[in-house]
Amino acid sequence: MGSLLYGNPGTEISFDDRALMHLQVVITAKLRRRESFLFTWTNSADAGSGRSSIWLDPSSAIFYRFAGSRTPSLNRDWIQALMLSANSAGGMFFSPEPPATPQVLPVSQTSKFANE
Repeated sequence: MGSLLYGNPGTEISFDDRALMHLQVVITAKLRRRESFLFTWTNSADAGSGRSSIWLDPSSAIFYRFAGSRTPSLNRDWIQALMLSANSAGGMFFSPEPPATPQVLPVSQTSKFANE
């Protein structure tokens, strides 16, 4: 379980490493473009349930701490869903990972396999 630490002295928010990697990609892209936004997530039962939100802007102190040493693979669909949410008026709401869209081969490549 990794953590996103926000602010100074640092509010610690726990996410599994895979989710945290996807959040890092989206948050970094938004802040690199100097775009501020609201980030909301559902708290675990250990954290008292309910929801929490933080305002992220380019001056925010953010630290990503991953529990594992391996970088997780990225799901483009998840990044896109989080980015669409982050660009909405309500801000980014953390959502679970959607299933990855299967890779579709171009017609020119699929017909090659049909003849074998």
